Amino acid sequence: MWSDANKYARWLDVELAATETLAEAGQVPKDAAAAIRAKAKVDAARVNEIEARVKHDVIAFTMAVGESIGDAETARWLHYGMTSNDVVDTAQSLLVRDASRLIEAALVNFRMCWEAGAGISTYAADWPDAWRAAEPITFGLKMANWYAENQRNIERFEGCVGADARGENFGCGGKCVTSGAGIEERFANGWDWTWRRWLRR
Repeated sequence: MWSDANKYARWLDVELAATETLAEAGQVPKDAAAAIRAKAKVDAARVNEIEARVKHDVIAFTMAVGESIGDAETARWLHYGMTSNDVVDTAQSLLVRDASRLIEAALVNFRMCWEAGAGISTYAADWPDAWRAAEPITFGLKMANWYAENQRNIERFEGCVGADARGENFGCGGKCVTSGAGIEERFANGWDWTWRRWLRR
């Protein structure tokens, strides 16, 4: 999830979406956008190699992807009208969304396992067990506490994740001069920002 390779793959997703959004608006040649979609690849090792020389991650990334496109006239439309944070911040939101889906699935699986075996706590209601400070309780109560804690974790998770799920394409200086505010809205709305699939029932 957090490897350089996956990070750069997400950066490329953002770049491709931006280029295609601008092509739909007539600001980038459609044939260039199609060629970029077909040819653009990213190699993390190559990006890191270039970054060691130029000392800028996004410049290194665009140079490496430009090499994979193989045509300077086409590659010039990659990253058109964007600034580094447009790429990095949007991709970071996508990575957080993807990680949240993994966490969500684990929380839900834990709840489903509990609910599938809900009778165990009743069955174990009379099994003695040790608790903090050596207070005696039953194993069934301990299991019920685990379930309640997981339910609280799900509620906390719902409350904190998704707030940062945003896309941006302000361009240099954050003024939307190149693309216009309407382009940013179309670009940002093109992503599936949802992460909640099973939590609410």
